[in-house]
Amino acid sequence: MKLDPIVISLLDTDLYKFNMDQVIFHRHTDLSGEYIFKCRNEGIVFTREMFDEINEQIDHLCTLTFRREELNYLRSIRFIKNDYVEFLRLWRPIRDYVHTSLSEDGRLEIVVQGPLFSAMQFEIYLLEIVNEVYFRMQYDYEVLLASAHERLNQKIRDFQEEKYSFSFAEFGCRRRLSREWEDVVVRRFARETKKCTGTSNVYLAMKYDLTPIGTYAHEFVQMYQGIDSIPLAYTNHYALEDWYEEYQGDNGTALTDTITTDLFLYDFNRSMVNNFNGVRHDSGDPYEWGEKIIAHYKKYGADPRSKLLLFSDSLDFDRAQALYDYFKDRVKVSFGIGTFCSNDTCVDPLNIVIKLQTVNGRAVAKLSDTPEKSMCQDPTYLEYLKRSVAFRLDREKS
Repeated sequence: MKLDPIVISLLDTDLYKFNMDQVIFHRHTDLSGEYIFKCRNEGIVFTREMFDEINEQIDHLCTLTFRREELNYLRSIRFIKNDYVEFLRLWRPIRDYVHTSLSEDGRLEIVVQGPLFSAMQFEIYLLEIVNEVYFRMQYDYEVLLASAHERLNQKIRDFQEEKYSFSFAEFGCRRRLSREWEDVVVRRFARETKKCTGTSNVYLAMKYDLTPIGTYAHEFVQMYQGIDSIPLAYTNHYALEDWYEEYQGDNGTALTDTITTDLFLYDFNRSMVNNFNGVRHDSGDPYEWGEKIIAHYKKYGADPRSKLLLFSDSLDFDRAQALYDYFKDRVKVSFGIGTFCSNDTCVDPLNIVIKLQTVNGRAVAKLSDTPEKSMCQDPTYLEYLKRSVAFRLDREKS
């Protein structure tokens, strides 16, 4: 079964990839990285036919370059700088950076190694490829598509009938059913409801004249763990400082949980509270997290109603509505909703990730507010990072 090209534009990725990459391009071109693929679902088997198709799709991805109109669109985003766009004019995905293998029991392995400014860009493209290949070749795709249409129709009716009153952005690139289906989802939500504020997918934002939405991901904070001069428990501090220096308060929604939200808040001081327009939740109890953030704003005299809480952790619309009702009178609230928008069908979606594992040969890790979301190839390093975080938390409390 031969598939059409899955990625047809290098803009078909999340905005935060460009946001993070611009900081790396300006400040950290000396960093190299290694990314590892993981499927968190139990019992998923990739066939040899799937594996061969995935490799052909990666080959095709690495023939793409940015077109003139795509570069011009990136220039139109207010915080993307011209020198970075000119770099992208020259950049392309390099096939030698991506290594794939398939075990005898059908476990797919993907490793991306290369300069961080280039290796990091592969994540979303590869997840899009793996996901679409799997669902088109494992199931009757037309059956999945029919169920997806039925569920999307109901979601739109629920907005039109005012069951849901919150605003959200579509964050569905990485685990979408297919490129064509994410296109349908974004177009219909944007045209048939008044609550879709934009999409993380830069290509679809350009295509449908929507706001591209995104700031940074865990890997951005993780990369500072690979810089020798930076103490591990202070990586949020340096990440926030670099982000502010790059964007001067624009593009300012901070992610709190890379090495726990409790530690993040020690670095989210009065200056950063004022410099960032909000924070993003991606693990742990969202209600406890929201209360903690509101209390932190009040501690520094900031009016929470002027700040944004962006929730993005495994949301569906019912969970989002409950969070909105709970917080809406005390703080600005928005949502990034991914898989529930782009891959809600009659079968369970894949829970696949590609995570940064080393920087300049040193292990890095995420210490999520949900412990099982942590991912590190080096258990010794993970324990060392946990001790470093615990030591600073204890010292700051004393």
